[in-house]
Amino acid sequence: MSESVELLLEAKGITIWRGDNLLMDELDVQLHAGDVLQIQGTNGCGKTTLLRALIGLAEFDEGEVFWCGQPFARARDGLYAELLYLGHKPGISPGLTPLENIKTLCPELPDDCRADVVQVLDELGISDRIDLPSAALSAGQKRRINLSRLQLQQARLWVLDEPLTSLDAQGSAWVREQITKHASQGGAVVFTTHQPLSFDDISVSTIELGGAE
Repeated sequence: MSESVELLLEAKGITIWRGDNLLMDELDVQLHAGDVLQIQGTNGCGKTTLLRALIGLAEFDEGEVFWCGQPFARARDGLYAELLYLGHKPGISPGLTPLENIKTLCPELPDDCRADVVQVLDELGISDRIDLPSAALSAGQKRRINLSRLQLQQARLWVLDEPLTSLDAQGSAWVREQITKHASQGGAVVFTTHQPLSFDDISVSTIELGGAE
């Protein structure tokens, strides 16, 4: 990545212990505009912990995180204003419909957003479920509701924890397409995965974490 491209997220010397287990030691991370970074490794190796530490949702023992050159303590609000974080769990309320869930998860959407939501859910193959109780949906369909935010919300930084969980090949291809598009437009993406993902049109950096569950 050229030095002229804006450095968005940077972590220096991140060290994280879990009890007596050293998960990572003085790890450095740089994420420029247009970068895609995958954090991979086995269950229990610290992928989610590192992901959350990079955005202030988990503590680390040593190191510092910066957003656009500013220490996290000063840049927290600026980072969160440009962050889309999708956790490992879909975060879907079973008593709400997909449309109601999306409106709750994306409060900035206008009241008349139904047509836009239908369009995205159609791409994901679940537009016919838009008014059903989410309790009636499969794990993969609930995942798709949450992933629709990749198109419906505006954010420079995407932080995705195991985004392909419960998805079939079509859903996985859709996620790859969204990541490729976001990076090509100057956004940045960091995500966790058990197994490496392949992209045809963009370069992807990898952090491999060790350890076992």
